[in-house]
Amino acid sequence: MKRFLLMSCLVFLSACIHQDKITPDQDSNFLLITNANAWTGNTSQPWVSTIAIKDNRIVATGNDALVDQYPLASVIDAQGQLVLPGFIDNHTHFMDGAASLVSVDTFSAKSKEAFVNTLADFAKDLPVGEWITGGLWDHETWGGELPQRIWIDEVTSDNPVFLLRMDGHMALANTATMELAGVTDNTPDPEGGLIVRDENGRATGVLKDNAMNLVFDILPELSDEKITTMFDAGIAEGLQNGVTQIHNMSNWDNIAIFEKAKAEGRLKIRTYYFPHISERHRLAKRIEEQGRGDKWLRFGGVKELVDGSLGSTTAWFYDPYTDAPETNGFPLMTMESLRQSIQEAHDYGLQLAIHGIGDQTNDEILSIFEEINVKGHRARIEHAQHLSDNAITRFAELDVIPSMHPYHAIDDGRWAEKRIGAERLNGTYAFKSLLDANAVLSFGSDWSVAPLHPLSGIYAAVTRRTLDGKNPSGWVPEQKISVEQAVRAYTVNNAWSGKQEQDLGTLEAGKLADLVILGDNIFEIPPEQIMDTKVKLTMIGGRIMYQSD
Repeated sequence: MKRFLLMSCLVFLSACIHQDKITPDQDSNFLLITNANAWTGNTSQPWVSTIAIKDNRIVATGNDALVDQYPLASVIDAQGQLVLPGFIDNHTHFMDGAASLVSVDTFSAKSKEAFVNTLADFAKDLPVGEWITGGLWDHETWGGELPQRIWIDEVTSDNPVFLLRMDGHMALANTATMELAGVTDNTPDPEGGLIVRDENGRATGVLKDNAMNLVFDILPELSDEKITTMFDAGIAEGLQNGVTQIHNMSNWDNIAIFEKAKAEGRLKIRTYYFPHISERHRLAKRIEEQGRGDKWLRFGGVKELVDGSLGSTTAWFYDPYTDAPETNGFPLMTMESLRQSIQEAHDYGLQLAIHGIGDQTNDEILSIFEEINVKGHRARIEHAQHLSDNAITRFAELDVIPSMHPYHAIDDGRWAEKRIGAERLNGTYAFKSLLDANAVLSFGSDWSVAPLHPLSGIYAAVTRRTLDGKNPSGWVPEQKISVEQAVRAYTVNNAWSGKQEQDLGTLEAGKLADLVILGDNIFEIPPEQIMDTKVKLTMIGGRIMYQSD
């Protein structure tokens, strides 16, 4: 957790990165990265070998002749390794992801028995009454059977349990938690949510979407010490994976955590913060009174959740699920209330980031965007996961950004066909089709749902090889894209999707000096090796935030 401690640019870099010794007459305001194989993202100068940095910005890029222009600069010898603009993650739930690093991990459980045993081992040393949260389980890894509270009650009798599924759209509560929340077999389903019940009508402990609020409302507040530990662990995770900025989708209360970290010098990844659209009036007032923040913590957008997820069978489709024909999912609100909140946020000048998974959801969002005319405002659909043929062309026509998360494709691809059948897969994670239709494709992780690891996302977009190894040539392979297209989606396009193209996204004069150095050239190695490539150095604003051991 302490590996990301801030270092100045005058630190000696061991192993693969070499920096010359600094003498007293050198100008410490200048730094040269030399002997680099740097992809700039700038189409007029796509590759350079030298980058000159002054303070926090790039002042020049070019060849080795730059060295003579800055004779007093300190030097980092990149030793021919690949340098890229810093990775921007377009969609995180940062505190949820950070919490997953310091809580019980049930994601790796491949059977019911392993799931229960993991919880038993974690719970045995906990104080009585302490909550067990986190989890990120995936029932598809053990055949698709949803967990039940009776599985875990015996091993967690002294502790309330509330474990999220990896997609965040359903959770498992044990009996202790159900009782604390007042949820019984007779509790009605809330609007936009579902209390899962067995064939006898008994609540199983699984709560979907808005039904999870029944427990969220009673979760105890975390101590300041716990929050700090979680936050710092999340920052370390991002930096070691080359993440230099996140677009964070979170609730209003967590803003205080980021502000405190910034004041204490612990916010070491740039953050563009999207609170929930229900806070649109509050956010507009804050911006009017305090502005939109700075280069480290910015505001200006809002997020809305319109449907659930494919894994939870709560994404909203036109047709029923193949393996659950009694449902086609559902929206989490009426379309009229959605249109009203989107219109009001748009009128405030707030950037729109609207969650859409199912094909019907995406069409409805696009229609609302068309109705209120979002052209020129860089409105986004988060996930844009399952699209009708018509939707694919509408993104570019309406100037809407598909804000997508490629790792989900190699995860969902293990079981998506049984959910929605083969026909509907044509518009699933349609990266290439969207690019061919001239949409600006934006990529991220959706952490904690997927790893905060851009190289895994690039690997997924380029290979589409599912995690179970059953699609070595790619799942829906016609939607594979090139390495350069995927890298651009994590850098240039994400700067655009965050309205920061003047400062970020490329390595060129005038831009902030945010960059990463990789151990392998992902443009040249076999694509299946991209996910194993290591980040050697992460720099933000000309300051080294992470270096590998």
